[in-house]
Amino acid sequence: MDMDEDGAGLARAAGALEAADRAAQGLSASVGVGLRRAMEQAALGGASLSDALRGLARDVGRAAMRAATRPLTDAAGAGLAGLADAAARAAVGGVSAAAVRGFAAGGVVTGPTAFATAGGVGVMGEAGPEAIMPLARGPDGRLGVRGGGGVSVTVNVVAADADSFRRSEPQIAAALARAVARGRRRL
Repeated sequence: MDMDEDGAGLARAAGALEAADRAAQGLSASVGVGLRRAMEQAALGGASLSDALRGLARDVGRAAMRAATRPLTDAAGAGLAGLADAAARAAVGGVSAAAVRGFAAGGVVTGPTAFATAGGVGVMGEAGPEAIMPLARGPDGRLGVRGGGGVSVTVNVVAADADSFRRSEPQIAAALARAVARGRRRL
């Protein structure tokens, strides 16, 4: 048995358990509402306890019937929606606009997602969230990720007085020019 088949089977089983849990919670809530209504009718509405309990039995029966038939009605609705989606995709060449998401400006993939490659199909996001970042050519022609904005550089110069600052100004300017040139080469 293939690991992918095991994973898909486990996912289906987990989905079925979640659906059963939701159905049980809905049935439980319906019984609670019915019981409250029966007690109110008996205490405040003047109904006999046996009439109130018969009403409760009808409410529980309705809730159980809804819970039992919900998978059928949901499947029928999903089937009709699937047919409508397939017809709409066929009308536009087999591509659903809802299924296509552009990433020209970048984005994040949060789970396993298949994508086409020149040689077949790839998967991204299989080990967790992954970023999609647009590439651009730098001044040196190399392809890389674009930076987010300008760079701020702060230079603090400590001088004893204005004359000593003026004397060291050419040295400071030369050191800054060298640092900027080194930074540009590494882009």
